[in-house]
Amino acid sequence: MRNRFDGKVIVITGAVGGIGAAACRLFAREGAHVVVSDLDEKRCAALAAELSADGASADYVTADLKQKTACEMLVETTIERHAKVDVLVNNAGIIPRGDILNTTDDMWHDAFAVNMHALFYLSRAVIPYMRDAGGGAVVNTSSTWGIHPGPNHVAYVTTKGAVASFTKSLARDCAPLNIRVNAVAPNEVNTPMLRSGFEIRGLEPDEAIAALNQTVPLGRIAEPEEIASTVLFLASEEASYICGAIVEISGAKAVYG
Repeated sequence: MRNRFDGKVIVITGAVGGIGAAACRLFAREGAHVVVSDLDEKRCAALAAELSADGASADYVTADLKQKTACEMLVETTIERHAKVDVLVNNAGIIPRGDILNTTDDMWHDAFAVNMHALFYLSRAVIPYMRDAGGGAVVNTSSTWGIHPGPNHVAYVTTKGAVASFTKSLARDCAPLNIRVNAVAPNEVNTPMLRSGFEIRGLEPDEAIAALNQTVPLGRIAEPEEIASTVLFLASEEASYICGAIVEISGAKAVYG
C-alpha cells in the first residue's frame, strides 16, 4: 500500500513542540521526507535522528523565525537539498500572556514576528517553487482563540486572528496555482507550551489540565496527535477540494472566561 506522502518534501516549523513533533512523526510514517525546523538545534537534530532511526527520511534546518532572512534561508536550504517543497506547515508560534495593560512593546512585536510575519515570509519564499512544480499545500496553525477571542491574551489572540485572515486571503490568491492553503484552529492542547504556562502561573500542570478537561464538552482537552492528524489530512490529496478553510478543533468547547 502506497503511503500518502511518498516522495513528498514537507517543511514543518515549530517542529520540536508538541503539535510540531507529532506532525513530523505522522508525516514521516506516511513516507514523507520531513525537514524539521525550530530554534533549538539540539532538539531539531534529536528529532531528525529519531525519525531516521525509525526508517524515515528526515533532516533539519534551525531558524530564528523572528528574522526575515532566516525564513528565506529555511526555504532556500530545503530547495538546495531537495529541489522542492511539496508542503509547508507553518506551525511555529508563541503565546504572550496579558491584557493590553500588561502587554509590553516587545511582547506585542515578538508575537507578530513569530505568529504572523514568519508565515508571510515563508509563504512568499515557497510559493514560487510550488507554482513552478504545478502545485502544493500550505497548512497554518491559527487558534480557536483567534476566531472567538479569550481573555488576557491580546497579542496572541490578535496574531492568531490575523493568521486566519491571512490563510483565507492566501488561499484565494493561490488556488489558481493549484496551491491549497488551509489552517487548523485548535483550542487547548496538552503540549509542553500549555504546561509551562500553568507553571508560570504557579499551578501544578496535571491538576490544571484535569480541571481544564472538565470545561470541554467532549470531556478532555486535545492531544497533539489529534491536531497533527488534521494537519496531515489538509495537506493530503484526500483534502483536494479544501482550500481556504479554518478547521476549528475544540471538542465543542467555546472560548470563554
